[in-house]
Amino acid sequence: MRDSIRRRLERLADRYEEVGRLLSDPALQGRSDTFRELSMEYARLEPVTQRFGAFRQLEREAAAAAEMSGDADPDMRAMAADEQRLVAERLAGSEADLQRLLIPKDPHDDGNIYLEIRAGTGGDEAAIFAGDLYRMYTRYAESRRWTVEIVSASLGEHGGYREVISRVVGKGAYSRLKFESGTHRVQRVPATEAQGRIHTSTCTVAILPEMAEVEEVVIADSDLRVDTYRASGAGGQHVNKTESAIRITHIPTGVVVECQDERSQHKNRSRAMSLLKARLLQAEREKQSSQQAASRKLQVGTGDRSERIRTYNFPQGRLTDHRIELTLYKLDQIIQGDLDDVLDPLAREFEAEELAALE
Repeated sequence: MRDSIRRRLERLADRYEEVGRLLSDPALQGRSDTFRELSMEYARLEPVTQRFGAFRQLEREAAAAAEMSGDADPDMRAMAADEQRLVAERLAGSEADLQRLLIPKDPHDDGNIYLEIRAGTGGDEAAIFAGDLYRMYTRYAESRRWTVEIVSASLGEHGGYREVISRVVGKGAYSRLKFESGTHRVQRVPATEAQGRIHTSTCTVAILPEMAEVEEVVIADSDLRVDTYRASGAGGQHVNKTESAIRITHIPTGVVVECQDERSQHKNRSRAMSLLKARLLQAEREKQSSQQAASRKLQVGTGDRSERIRTYNFPQGRLTDHRIELTLYKLDQIIQGDLDDVLDPLAREFEAEELAALE
């Protein structure tokens, strides 16, 4: 184990013991806020401290096995060699677990997200591809038993979407999909292409974590312009004949959000405000991330739409993620929602970057 990682673990173990002593102090019982904060810190430190204790026990076992390997008895030396191999394997696994526990947990990882997909260059084919991406993510969500709710949608003339914004509800949605933000490129022969030529089109994807109430963004009413209008999509006579759809403009930033999915204007306003707050929070995260992670492959949470992150080449059945040079020849399965082989390497790359940053 690297010295820098060990020193960090030792400091955390010392802090764990210190917090434990503080919590046992009777004078603290009457200070509910402080007691609650220390209790939460103690709970966060406990898993890594216990795992570090187990790791140090394995180190002691490895030292004992090494000492036994110098025994004069051949049987004892053979037993020691077997023990050394077993302990070495357990040490390697324990060290990897400890390193993962050291990676700061994103507070949004377990939460819901807003998934935004917009057609880019390529006209009708881009809109059709946006529809394909939406179905891909929807099917992946279904495989995870998440739910997907469309917030607003603008249909393409020949299928797909010019823009579709949805809310994905499920534990871990952000942790699994947060690396999907960026420009997605498709190369294929469109159904409308008479001469069989391959076209290149793009869509942009943005993953925004849904805000928890504790992160409430304060927005002054004077900074908002709220417009109502009739929903244009499907939804029955009530949706189309009443001005239930909401458009909110945040005047200082120019951010505009819409919601027309619900029949109630009140519900649409609430959903639109939630999305607006998520976008404003994301803008602040982008500002911070661009300064802190400019040299990293994975711009976590930045939603950088200017960089092409992935290519879907249908003639070759190939998907390429350009950030980590990942190439998979199983595009048919991926576009049907089988995304784990794409998402897992991205998560591992992120862990490696975070560990490098810790050192």
